[in-house]
Amino acid sequence: MWRRALAEGLGTALLVAIVVGSGIMAQQLSDDVGLQLLENSLATTLGLAVLILMFQQVSGSHFNPVVTLVERVVGGMDRTADAAVYVGAQLLGGLAGAALANAMFATPTAWSTTERATPAHLLAEVVATAGLVLVILSLVRTGRAAIVGPAVGAYIGAAYWFTSSTSFANPAVTVGRMITDTFAGIAPASALPFIAAQLVGGAIAVALAHALFPRRP
Repeated sequence: MWRRALAEGLGTALLVAIVVGSGIMAQQLSDDVGLQLLENSLATTLGLAVLILMFQQVSGSHFNPVVTLVERVVGGMDRTADAAVYVGAQLLGGLAGAALANAMFATPTAWSTTERATPAHLLAEVVATAGLVLVILSLVRTGRAAIVGPAVGAYIGAAYWFTSSTSFANPAVTVGRMITDTFAGIAPASALPFIAAQLVGGAIAVALAHALFPRRP
């Protein structure tokens, strides 16, 4: 378990460092918001796919409390205690990754002031998270777990652009992004509604996966 927890914490930290760090770099390179989002999303797409492939055989590469909770619900994890360890490691990793990105760019670690919790953004988080979890469950249940890394990376890259929230779709990433007042930041007051929307999205994905990809006896 310590090895799996380390993989989850480190993987989540690196993911958030990629998201936040590439956002800071994008701000420094361009004043065009569209170009900043393109740079941020491209780095996240490639980095996420690599991280999943790197740690998949150690911990399953969840890097996301919603994915862990869904795995516990659908039987992918046998013990609630294991899921709790995963979630704790992911949340700590998210905070560490944001702090690391801030430090690499000599940016103060401070609460974000970017308010995001509009009704449209919350709906977008439900959609983004449901899609993410459904991608994972569909591939696992059809024997294609080996391509989860590139598929999830590609989905998140697309969701950056087709959702108004830019697809956080991850409570650990949301928590980490609270402590960076940069391009990728989210104000603490917006984080809790985002996380609630993400949990709703995860529940919708479980229902859809049960209907579309029932487990074979």
